[in-house]
Amino acid sequence: MKQQILVIGAGFGGVWSALSAARLLDKHDRNDVEITLLAPQAELRIRPRFYEPDVHTMKADLNDLFAAVGIKFVKGSAENIDTAKKQVSYSDVYGTNGVLSYDRLVLAAGSKLNRPAALPGVVEHAFDVDEIEAAARLEAHIKALKDLPNTPARNTVVVCGGGFTGIETATEMPARLRAALGDDAPIRVIVVDRAPTPGASLGAGIGPSLIEASNELGVEWVLNASVAAVDANGVTLGDGQHIESNTVIWTVGFRASPLTEQVAGTRDPQGRLHVDGNLKVLGHADVYAAGDTAYAATDDKGNFAAMSCQHAISLGRYAGNNVAADLLGVAPTPYSQPKYVTCLDLGAWGAVFTEGWDRELKLVKKEAKELKTQINTVWIYPPAADRAAALAAADPLIPVA
Repeated sequence: MKQQILVIGAGFGGVWSALSAARLLDKHDRNDVEITLLAPQAELRIRPRFYEPDVHTMKADLNDLFAAVGIKFVKGSAENIDTAKKQVSYSDVYGTNGVLSYDRLVLAAGSKLNRPAALPGVVEHAFDVDEIEAAARLEAHIKALKDLPNTPARNTVVVCGGGFTGIETATEMPARLRAALGDDAPIRVIVVDRAPTPGASLGAGIGPSLIEASNELGVEWVLNASVAAVDANGVTLGDGQHIESNTVIWTVGFRASPLTEQVAGTRDPQGRLHVDGNLKVLGHADVYAAGDTAYAATDDKGNFAAMSCQHAISLGRYAGNNVAADLLGVAPTPYSQPKYVTCLDLGAWGAVFTEGWDRELKLVKKEAKELKTQINTVWIYPPAADRAAALAAADPLIPVA
């Protein structure tokens, strides 16, 4: 009977884990290990692009790729992880239940936007760009705004949160609103953020570009502010101010998949499981984590992987390699990703590109935008369904950034 590697999740971490495991098995000419990937759909959804229009195109089919490299795909949603029995139970879209056994598990189930249930109205009335379905609902809503009366609420978008997702969503929104409402519409885009300055969490290097872009695009910032409630007509801030808006977008707070709670271990404040240098979950002999479920040191300087595709791709390559190495009895490749870059889209103004954890400014405006376009449309997509090329691309020693 073949030994089983089970990967949960078809995001960046999961896809690259499966490919990397297949690469090492191929390298050692081993066909006594089977790789299975469990996910709701055999497609890589390009989550970093969900702030853009035409979101229904932001996905890549994986069936041919998996067939080319010998990865078995099971369509379903993982519901329970039993680490004692080494089993994962799942259900499919029809409600049919199944169980998959494993010898080694890679948990790469990603993360979810955290909508605080205690915040009045945020669940019922706020849009988001976390999942492709949610982003598609927002897109349909924006296109339908033209059918509403011409009021300040119709013409105003409020983005709650001034982090990476909030900034890219907000700076793209003026162009999307004008496409829907016309160039003469008195549109407003407002970012509500707790920080004292725009983009404070992204460092001083990005701030000046963000401010310049916001001024040019007409994006307003309400700073040192919190959201107290969301309703059908807008948001109420902590100081009692109400901003009228038919389009409130929530972008604050991400947590690792709830599946991480079924694996005993230490977690960071975002729910990510602490892993060792080979990405094995601490306290477990046969469970690895990759992508947004892993709290992993990128270097020996105190830096840890962020919840980003940049880190998820690399984490997947190492986790897949090491889970296969574990079964084959060969040396693992310790995870290392010392290079860190940031490429922040700023809508029609351009973009900003920085290097290092201190975000040293390298490119702005058109040059950075060209790089961002290359990243978004080429670099983060999966390889073509060519076995040799796909396996070569999964080498963990290939730099991501």
